[in-house]
Amino acid sequence: MTVTEDRLNAFLGKAIGDLGASASAVLVLIGDELGLYKTLAGNRWSAEELAIKTGTNERYIREWLANQAAGGYVEYDATSDEYFLNEEQALCLADPNGPVDLPGAYEVVQDLFHVRERALENFRTGTGTEWGEHHECLFDGTERFFRGGYNANLISSWLPALDGVVDKLTAGARVADVGCGHGASTVLMAQAFPNSQFVGIDYHGPSIETARERASEAGVGNTTFEVADATTYGGDDFDLIAFFDCLHDMADPSGAARHARAALKPDGHCMLVEPFAGDSTAENLNPVGRLMYAASSMVCVPVSVARGGPALGAQAGEQALRKVMVDDGGFTTFRRATETPFNLIFEARP
Repeated sequence: MTVTEDRLNAFLGKAIGDLGASASAVLVLIGDELGLYKTLAGNRWSAEELAIKTGTNERYIREWLANQAAGGYVEYDATSDEYFLNEEQALCLADPNGPVDLPGAYEVVQDLFHVRERALENFRTGTGTEWGEHHECLFDGTERFFRGGYNANLISSWLPALDGVVDKLTAGARVADVGCGHGASTVLMAQAFPNSQFVGIDYHGPSIETARERASEAGVGNTTFEVADATTYGGDDFDLIAFFDCLHDMADPSGAARHARAALKPDGHCMLVEPFAGDSTAENLNPVGRLMYAASSMVCVPVSVARGGPALGAQAGEQALRKVMVDDGGFTTFRRATETPFNLIFEARP
């Protein structure tokens, strides 16, 4: 084996960057919980001033700020010895309605360490981990992280990319949001289309309880939520059935597709939102794929395996999803309606 100094240094440089990011993950969570990012947004503070504003200790805040500035999460003005967030950082770190809620994503990372011992067992034995067996930070983090993408895209581009769906929703349609979790997508659609009726469905009871709370807080009266899995919920008159970032986790994705087709009106629509992925491993060896394969190893695959599922994984790709929806599920048409750097959005018709 030949080791070259240039390749060694390049690899170690990358590894040090990864190690620094990993060690800083808990500091992102601390910054979020203590309100440090929100206090910095729109302001310029010294470490002492930020500590006073947030009721924290200046010495620890000084170290936190230096870490965040070194990682590019906070800006530093050496002349004034002040720290601040630029507009892009503030949008992703301090705005819950921004396009990406990064602290929410770090809550998901936090859960991965909570389930580390169980993951070791899964790797050794091929067993799985139920969604409900994860730490509650996964449920909150998932809601926060995906809600940003829904806020940025669902109403403005994803639904309009489906053939005639916005007109139906505007006039008044019946919609099922399958695998709704905390109901972020359900509530967002209900707010945008008050003439339509929305039902959020999830097999995780505590998530449904939270979804009901979220709908009440938002003041939407055109939503209901029920505990059921993707193959047993009732109804056969839906105009739209949506799966947001959940089909690949399921124990029976093909059964979920068949059930959705049977529950749709003859002219209905099924919207499938899945993580962005190519059909081959080589296509997914990129930063997004790296993140998704990590989540898939620790969350998505174990959740499916726990119930004897096929473990599609978070990088299933369009070809595998087409098989589920058309070959197994019985839909007659399946097309990629639109996409983002993080998601593929498909429309299936009976």
